[in-house]
Amino acid sequence: MSGPSDLAVGRAVDWKFAGAVGAQLVRPAPPASDYTRRQAIDDLAEAALASEAPVREVTGLTPDAPASPARIVDRKQWIRAASDSMRVMTGGTEDPGNVVMGRITGAQTGAVLAFISSGILGQYDPFAGSGAQRDGELLLVYPNVIAVERQLRLHPKDFRLWVCLHEVTHRVQFTANPWLVDHMSSALAVLTAERGDDISQVTGRLAEFVRQRRSGNVDAHNAGILGLLRAVQSEPQQEALDRLLVLGTLLEGHADYVMDAVGPSVVPSVHQIRRRFDERRGRKQPPLQRLVRALLGVDAKLSQYTRGRAFVDRIVDRVGMARFNTVWTGPETLPKPAEIEDPQRWIDRVL
Repeated sequence: MSGPSDLAVGRAVDWKFAGAVGAQLVRPAPPASDYTRRQAIDDLAEAALASEAPVREVTGLTPDAPASPARIVDRKQWIRAASDSMRVMTGGTEDPGNVVMGRITGAQTGAVLAFISSGILGQYDPFAGSGAQRDGELLLVYPNVIAVERQLRLHPKDFRLWVCLHEVTHRVQFTANPWLVDHMSSALAVLTAERGDDISQVTGRLAEFVRQRRSGNVDAHNAGILGLLRAVQSEPQQEALDRLLVLGTLLEGHADYVMDAVGPSVVPSVHQIRRRFDERRGRKQPPLQRLVRALLGVDAKLSQYTRGRAFVDRIVDRVGMARFNTVWTGPETLPKPAEIEDPQRWIDRVL
């Protein structure tokens, strides 16, 4: 895998400090006995391995290498793993160039990771590994799994397997299609490279964004923090962001499809889990939490699930999974932004 060697933004953050700060600020896990914690850890490890076969069967994707065991972590361990992955993704180093600024940005990043850490159930990190050999790693955050299954009153073993089906699908997506990592890296390199934009150019783009907001000409996907981000980006960066957003929408929608497509034979209470999980996603949050979620892009992430799932559903219904898998051929067969909303356009262009 070719790393994003030209990235610059990541070198402004003290990533080790970010991990340490996040670990200090993290919310405590829900109370659980040693037996309950051990049972959850063992169940998740077994479910991650058991998910590989049905995921391959449903998707038709066949990675060359056998699946490696998942890493079952607590919230603090996830924060440290996430900070290391972000360092790699953004071209950061062990030691930032400016120590003081690195500590400031590291503290800010750690606070964000601490907030996110209580909501992450699992994650496939394609950038994980050591040195030049980064083979990816599947992380499952067992305290959060326990918290959600209690909150929604779900059968623990079923829910743990259901979560693993989603995350293992991500692992299969990347291991069966290794080019995806380089595709992400190239987009990240553009997004996080230092820019030489004149301040007047950035100001002009911000002014245009404000004008469109006032006139009501901003579509839903460019509103809020995402629209503000686009307003200060150059055209190449906007295109890179679109590539990442479209890829994320495809990956999440495809994984959401798979976790339900396995059916009751694998997860007996799958329909109950889906219904209660979707109800949980749709609940209104307190105003402050809604603001923080918007600033962190959490709601945009949820939109990826629904829009991506609709894209996959419609195409698989029309042409079947085998022909849908043409989407994994290379960057040119990935959907374009407009095709996510109108899957027939992707079918007409690619198939």
